[in-house]
Amino acid sequence: MTDDVLDRGGLQAALQDERATYRVRNARSAAAYQAAGNLFGRVPMTWMNKWSGGFPLYLDQARGNRITDLDGHEYVDFALGDTGAMAGHSPPATVQAVQRRIAELGGITTMMPSEDAEWVAADLTRRFGLPLWSFSLTATDANRWALRIARMVTGKPKVMAFSYCYHGSVDETFVVTGPDGLAVPRGGNVGPPVPVAQTTRVAEFNDLDSVERALQHGDVAAVLTEPALTNIGIVLPEPGFMTGLRELCDRYGALLIIDETHTISAGPGGCTKAWNLKPDLFVIGKSIGGGIPSGAYGLTADLAERVEAHREADLVDVGGVGGTLAGNVLSTAAMRATLEQVLTEEAFGQMIDVATHFHEGVEGVITKFGVPWSAAQLGARTEYRFTAPAPRTGSESAAAGDDDLDEYLHLFMANRGVLMTPFHNMALMCPVTTKADADLHTELFTEAVARITS
Repeated sequence: MTDDVLDRGGLQAALQDERATYRVRNARSAAAYQAAGNLFGRVPMTWMNKWSGGFPLYLDQARGNRITDLDGHEYVDFALGDTGAMAGHSPPATVQAVQRRIAELGGITTMMPSEDAEWVAADLTRRFGLPLWSFSLTATDANRWALRIARMVTGKPKVMAFSYCYHGSVDETFVVTGPDGLAVPRGGNVGPPVPVAQTTRVAEFNDLDSVERALQHGDVAAVLTEPALTNIGIVLPEPGFMTGLRELCDRYGALLIIDETHTISAGPGGCTKAWNLKPDLFVIGKSIGGGIPSGAYGLTADLAERVEAHREADLVDVGGVGGTLAGNVLSTAAMRATLEQVLTEEAFGQMIDVATHFHEGVEGVITKFGVPWSAAQLGARTEYRFTAPAPRTGSESAAAGDDDLDEYLHLFMANRGVLMTPFHNMALMCPVTTKADADLHTELFTEAVARITS
């Protein structure tokens, strides 16, 4: 237990100090938050209230991996829009492509394709292997549409998801493992249309026996998973798990959908290329547009044939797959520029090198102070958790949460010019993040942990 090493009284005192500093330091952000009377929850999206300290910081400017808030404070940004800005804030190539599309060529959304779309699809094939692609504006929509396709071609009604997974606001995936191993709702889901057990079977990540029990019912159209869980803390797959998952899907006639919206941090082809994964459907979002809303799903040639065999399916109008703004010429221009010029092989090499340096710094602090914590790295992404050894399932990772430690460390960093992802202790590198930036975090992390250990 962390309490064996941590001074809990000291943690509470330190937390109060950091809260007070945050309030004084960010008076203009606090005032803007209080003045936001017409926004539900006082923020553009209610999840922005997740920022520690009682109110969010308000943005003034952002470039590369630097953010300046309304009070004039500059931050080294390791949050990077929770992957949406993995290319860095306003990467010049993407900005130029967007400006050219709007100002010179005209047209933001026209219900017509441009040649950029085919270029992007071909690049996604090169990176991830699947030959055919369709576009969305978010990975959430891409996941929804992939699940609809899977149910149609298999004729099966249910989905299998992992406990504490995250695939955007997809109703079928707000699921955790109940006491009897059955699917139960994950706490906090807002107004689900039906009980999740009607749509979903659940398994535990890294537990192939639980996967097989779920698939043995014969009613699962698809398994939807990340190659590594990310939004409950990084939970890496154990050796053989992803191979075993593919084999079980084949055995029981379920499609395998891999969502690499976050795990593209593993490299330019994500985990799919790095680990030679073989999905039937593949989903990507956030990062590939350089900050412009973008998403895509890919499918195999065999699956495309199965889709096309359903002549009754209305894929060109109101069939539930697609949207008027999906694949618009602005987003495809942004995707092309970001993939071609920003998220390159060379850039990933730099990002992963810096992330390794960051990760080694965190592990050194954990060892120095003897706190029973752990850290995990997935390419350009790394995260620390308040448990050791590292969690191997989503349920174990959820159980390792510590709200006071989370708030303390987030505020300690923010009060000294470093931003971590507000949802968890994740740090992401972009192409311009440096080892000096990682060293700053290590220095502050050392200071923060020293204050609360006995």
